[in-house]
Amino acid sequence: MEFGAYSGSGVEFRILGPVEVCDGRTGARVVPSGPKQRTLLAALVVRAGEVLAADRLIDELWGDRPPASAANALQAHVARLRRLLPQGPAGPDGDAAEWISTHPLGYLLRPGGASSDAQRFQLLSAEGRALLAGDPDRAAGLLRSALALWRGPALDGGARGPICAAEADRLEELRLTTLETLYEARLRCGGHADSVRELERLTARHPLRERFYDLLMLALYRCGRQGEALGVYERARRRLVDGLGVEPGPALHGRMEEILRHAPSLAAPSPAAPAAGAGADPDRAADAEAELPALRREIALLGDRIAVLGRQQQVLLRRLQELSGATARPGMPRQVPDDGRRASETFADPTWGLSPPVNSDKAPASFG
Repeated sequence: MEFGAYSGSGVEFRILGPVEVCDGRTGARVVPSGPKQRTLLAALVVRAGEVLAADRLIDELWGDRPPASAANALQAHVARLRRLLPQGPAGPDGDAAEWISTHPLGYLLRPGGASSDAQRFQLLSAEGRALLAGDPDRAAGLLRSALALWRGPALDGGARGPICAAEADRLEELRLTTLETLYEARLRCGGHADSVRELERLTARHPLRERFYDLLMLALYRCGRQGEALGVYERARRRLVDGLGVEPGPALHGRMEEILRHAPSLAAPSPAAPAAGAGADPDRAADAEAELPALRREIALLGDRIAVLGRQQQVLLRRLQELSGATARPGMPRQVPDDGRRASETFADPTWGLSPPVNSDKAPASFG
């Protein structure tokens, strides 16, 4: 899709919903009347700037049941679509050129100075996702603007041949990823209370998408509803097992464990805190943020290991005391070497040697 940047005027091809063309110069909207016309326009828009072979377009419009005169029928559809579209960009001689041109191998939609809502959506979504770590508030605004471009299912109203079906699936996946990023941005801004109901709706609508469950669990936990957050995990697990025959992935399972441990990093951000990375080098801030979850997890694992060693040390010390008592002369008090007692006291404390102290029963969050 090789459309130019949106300038607020000119022609825009829209495929994020019913397929249509909007002429910003006149305010007119062009909506192809039949499913074949809509499918033809959609395929040409999806492959704008690329010559589409007649055979591919015939397959797109009729599938495995093309008419006997499919080539002639395709030519007729192209001719009607040309008459329907608004005036095209000026050609080399200054005259208005056709949007759709015929080539020996097929047909081509020339982007010219037009734009497309799909390309605008992708640009806004990419910019919002890039700003998530450093400026979640601004990122949320861009992501909302991207999602507002959707008027319904992508490439709605036409047949679903290979070209349109693949593009519709790709755009829908990007829409869901954008939605996930939007709610992550809202949680980073402290909007957990306002997000619970919408995330509940999204988990019901997309029952096999783990990220929505993850975000809902975090939002509920931050609202003081730990029991409900754990209930969301069980609901997700049942749906995944029933629908896909798999257990929840490491991220969702880790979130459940973090909630059980009341991990401090699950706490809501302070409203007075400045945006992450403000006044700092963006690249260094992003690198540091990416490294922090893994580092916290390693520290927590080390704390768990220290706690295990402490328990093992206590068992050995008790055994040493028993053996010392068995071999001591009658009337002599049993003694434990000082270095052993110091070791026991040290390893029994899971925060030993760590700065800042880490509670071995609390693991860091993957979110943040």
